Amino acid sequence: MSVALYDSVAARRLLLVQFIVVVLLSAVFCLNSQKWAISAFLGGLSACLPNALFLLLTWRQKDNNQANGRLAWSFFIGEIVKIIMTIALLVVALGIFKADFLPLCVTYLAVLVVQILTPAVMNIFRN
Repeated sequence: MSVALYDSVAARRLLLVQFIVVVLLSAVFCLNSQKWAISAFLGGLSACLPNALFLLLTWRQKDNNQANGRLAWSFFIGEIVKIIMTIALLVVALGIFKADFLPLCVTYLAVLVVQILTPAVMNIFRN
């Protein structure tokens, strides 16, 4: 589910929780080696940064009064940009920085799981 479907406070909290997970997992992988910590951080950023960019793009579109069709197209373009940015960041992390695959993949998947589970937890504590 996309970050932009939540209100602005919830979306910022979700991004903050994602970044906290990235930092915590990087610290855990630092126990093994510094390279694993950097790899985990790069993997987490590969998931967090595209979400933050998508959030900024949708907030920019939210201020404009648009017809529903144009709003849907802006979400579609935002998702395409998000996917391309995610792929580009993973390629840079693996290709240029020579990141280790295991910590990168674990942290990337953990951030995606947090993106799915956090709204449910926030709704439980909201009521």
